[in-house]
Amino acid sequence: MSKIFAVANQKGGVGKTTTCVNLSASLVANKRRVLLIDLDPQGNATMGSGVDKSDLQLSSYDVLASLLPPRKAIVPTASGYDLMPANIDLTAAEVELLEMDGRESRLRQALAEISDDYDYIIIDCPPSLNMLTVNALCAAGGVLIPMQCEYYALEGLSALIDTITQIQRAANPDLKIEGILRTMYDPRNSLTGDVSDQLNEYFGDRLYRTCIPRNVRLAEAPSFGKPALDYDRSSKGAIAYLALAGEITRRESAAKQNHHSHDNHNSGPRPVAEAV
Repeated sequence: MSKIFAVANQKGGVGKTTTCVNLSASLVANKRRVLLIDLDPQGNATMGSGVDKSDLQLSSYDVLASLLPPRKAIVPTASGYDLMPANIDLTAAEVELLEMDGRESRLRQALAEISDDYDYIIIDCPPSLNMLTVNALCAAGGVLIPMQCEYYALEGLSALIDTITQIQRAANPDLKIEGILRTMYDPRNSLTGDVSDQLNEYFGDRLYRTCIPRNVRLAEAPSFGKPALDYDRSSKGAIAYLALAGEITRRESAAKQNHHSHDNHNSGPRPVAEAV
């Protein structure tokens, strides 16, 4: 079973797509099998992965709108992860989904077919809380929230958390906040430190220790259709995303060990009175 992460924040320009592309490449560098799903009609994750969004035969639109088997829409990338690409066609899916039965669970239904093919499935959500984002949140087990350490970021975060809570109640009780990722991080800025402290206080160990710095090479890489890891492996941005991938995989191993030891603890001999 794959771990499915929705990378979401309705505020634009916080580094969602950068995180999706670079985390996918970094998880592959950690020997994980990864699928990146582009659910944003802008198709930036598609272009940033070196795939031409204007030349797609099939895309995530077909998977959502006509329940095309997802394997037919998936293409390999030069960076080693698989991609379910997107383009402007996806805008039509937003409207069409509103008319459909089970509209919020179309993606979950589609991914059930391929969840054993990958260790991680990462979904790049559009920068709004629309039906595409709802589909991603219904399909995911965890939400990874990239955010800048600035005043307005905290305001947007509370709206997203409300949406996550509503979806937990209505459609996906397994959904949880996987982690908060600080992006475009500048430690010299005093506001950055203040917001960081607030996030730490509120989210505790769900705040990733890794911070993604402002980095020219990281910003340049998408125009070459590459993750930073392939564009400039020694750049601070590439190194930070490798660190994030390491942090995510270590968390997963620790969770598995806890679960395993908990199961062993529970499966020991029961007291006679309880066994009777």
